Amino acid sequence: MSKFVSAIFSFFLLFSVSGAVRAQNSKALSEQERYKLAAAYSAENRGVSVLVMKGEKIVFEDYENGTTADQPHFLASGTKSFSGVMLAAAIEDKLVKNFDEKVSETITEWKNDKQKANITLRQLLSLTSGIDAGQIGRVPEYADAINSPVSDEAGTRFEYGPVPFQIFGEVMRRKLAPQKETVMNYLKRRILTPIGLNIAFWRMSDGNPLLPQGASLTAREWVKFGLLLKNGGKYGGKQIVAKKLLGELVIGSKANPAYGMTFWLNHEGKSPTGMPTAMRVETNNGDAVKDLYMAAGAGNQRLYIIPSKDLVIVRYGNFGKFDDKDFLGRLIFGKT
Repeated sequence: MSKFVSAIFSFFLLFSVSGAVRAQNSKALSEQERYKLAAAYSAENRGVSVLVMKGEKIVFEDYENGTTADQPHFLASGTKSFSGVMLAAAIEDKLVKNFDEKVSETITEWKNDKQKANITLRQLLSLTSGIDAGQIGRVPEYADAINSPVSDEAGTRFEYGPVPFQIFGEVMRRKLAPQKETVMNYLKRRILTPIGLNIAFWRMSDGNPLLPQGASLTAREWVKFGLLLKNGGKYGGKQIVAKKLLGELVIGSKANPAYGMTFWLNHEGKSPTGMPTAMRVETNNGDAVKDLYMAAGAGNQRLYIIPSKDLVIVRYGNFGKFDDKDFLGRLIFGKT
């Protein structure tokens, strides 16, 4: 199991049921004081930026360690979540029937392969397809990804890696070919341009965007994507993607309840090795913040979405000992 996946599986371990200390000083701190507390922790652990949006407005920004507001950062695997929203948009546009459409309906080479014929798009993007997910950081081209072998029965095991996202890229490439539109152009036209999101850079290969890890954005741009999600697919008063479809992205699988389709969830789950993990951020009353979820990338890049608290949070870093539980504990509860 990679260091990145190990770190993600410790995500949200703020308070255990057995009695970790609650955030007793949270009432004494204002929102701005809590944000500053979290930003100071971030900066101490190789953080370069923290941005908090409440409602529709940016209410806090902090740039440290030589970084400025206009400096983009590589999202690494934080890029993956754009694929989930792109699938939801494709379903709304009737390019795809539903989340459980078989990949083999588009990748027709799979139809005569008993192991691949019944794999669904839901399984592909929830990383439970059984396809060998590949090595993190080594991204195959779309054409090579579809030839990856099957290592497990679909739906039985969660395996994190870049291959499923590149297979999804090939699905979208073929879906869009009749209308002579590229995957990148569809993503921009359907999602990014309507929310005014400007890409600093997106790595391409063979003319196609790398979907597992290709994007670089400023914090002010990434938060726009989070706002779209927090508001249930609405942006600037306009419904960009159906709320019901986006809701499917934050439902965990049986193989891993802590991962939906391209998003990490605030839920107890199991690591790929079967080791149980606790992923429960709790309120001061001990109730889980059930709607908290995130896009996450190596280097400790984070986009946290918390609809119940009307918050979207961007954190960029440069590796280090950053811990989600310590950061969110400070920011949400004022816990030190």
